[in-house]
Amino acid sequence: QVQVEESGGGLVQAGGSLRLSCTASKLTFDRYHIGWFRQAPGKEREGVSYISWTGYPIEYTESVKGRFTISRDNGKNTLWLQMNSLKPEDTAMYFCAVQTMSTSPTLHALSRLRYNYWGQGTQVTVSS
Repeated sequence: QVQVEESGGGLVQAGGSLRLSCTASKLTFDRYHIGWFRQAPGKEREGVSYISWTGYPIEYTESVKGRFTISRDNGKNTLWLQMNSLKPEDTAMYFCAVQTMSTSPTLHALSRLRYNYWGQGTQVTVSS
């Protein structure tokens, strides 16, 4: 059974940095698109960043542009999300999601409907 696992969350002060990691068992990343999502209490899950299986293109939601960087190493079957200049509004559960099935080309890269494998999430809390 495929398992996607995130790590690297924690508590950090505003302005600080965290690096999230995503790995998977029984699934090799090198042919799949992958996204990072987050969900704050009482809010919808939103797409944060996307990276294609080749490493390009990359997408970011507007609120994290210039602060977050997504990257992948297919040889290590690992994906990262480097988060700098963190703000209290970045506080959320962060999820890694893998798209292994074809979906409508009209779906945006950050639409959660594209992704069929999800991790359990890692909590990021940014204090002010």
